[in-house]
Amino acid sequence: MFFLGLSLQPAQAGMIDKEGMAPWEICGMCHGLDGNSHMSKFPKLAGQKADYIKAQFIAFRSGERTNDGGQMQAITEEVQPEEIDSIAHYFAQLTAPAPTDEGIDDALYQQGELLFRMGRAGLPACQECHNPARSDTPWLDAQHEDYLKKQLDDFRVGNRTNDTPSVMRNIAIELKPDEQSAVVHYLSRSVLRAGSQEPQ
Repeated sequence: MFFLGLSLQPAQAGMIDKEGMAPWEICGMCHGLDGNSHMSKFPKLAGQKADYIKAQFIAFRSGERTNDGGQMQAITEEVQPEEIDSIAHYFAQLTAPAPTDEGIDDALYQQGELLFRMGRAGLPACQECHNPARSDTPWLDAQHEDYLKKQLDDFRVGNRTNDTPSVMRNIAIELKPDEQSAVVHYLSRSVLRAGSQEPQ
């Protein structure tokens, strides 16, 4: 069942045999039942903010967010609206993931940390929005580096537009290529929230 989930295409979503499955187990086929997906196209959901998970689920279901080729819209239609809260809270209560164990480029890491914490002229610090006080913005630490890069790319070119009022689109456009590389390098290798796993 797990490997079926990794290869699901939108047209195949209706083939899922949901009998006896908890709603979050459908999500776990790709994102992992522990919320730690092994493929970077599927974001890690463990320890993510429940309100953010719920908002993205609804955005995919409504078609407001479509930057994954339609796969998530098809999957969300397999879930009943009243089950969305339980899915969001299931993943939110899991232990947050450990950062990647891939090597750290010290210069790139330091540049990314500076941008995340301080920003620069014309570019606000990431942590102004991505912080514990905001339930509508995601935790970014320990996320797949390639996933973070794709989201920024999609915001920049307009493939992802559910960031009212265009905050992330404007930031992604402002980010220089080396700055984007630095930020995603830093975040994928960082622990920024309480309850996260330390790197092994």
